[in-house]
Amino acid sequence: MSPFETKLNGTLHGLLRWSDWDALRQRLLEEQRQAWFVYAVGAEVPSAPLSPAAFPLALAEIDATLRRDHREDRLGIVYADDPGRPTLVKIYDPNNLGAACGSIGHRVPPGWVLSLDPPSAIAEAAPSP
Repeated sequence: MSPFETKLNGTLHGLLRWSDWDALRQRLLEEQRQAWFVYAVGAEVPSAPLSPAAFPLALAEIDATLRRDHREDRLGIVYADDPGRPTLVKIYDPNNLGAACGSIGHRVPPGWVLSLDPPSAIAEAAPSP
């Protein structure tokens, strides 16, 4: 199993509050020395990380989608391996939540994955976000 797959399927911490997401986004933006892969599940697996100029734009688009389409008091659809020093962030598409825990017999894939490790393909079960 690749480092990406190990983290993706490992223990992740859920961000329950919108303020947790805001803090995580700020950490990601402050770490400009990090080269993040942004994988929109269902699209082509990225072969290179985003440029330092493109990463904030991608993060802003994801944030706008979450705020527009997930109108809940609690967030609960963003997970990070370590919210204080993340190396992988899994974000579910608010328009395709299904049962992320797998209780309907299959797992719903995330909408986006941000990773410092090169990603590998994730099987999709729904349209791309």
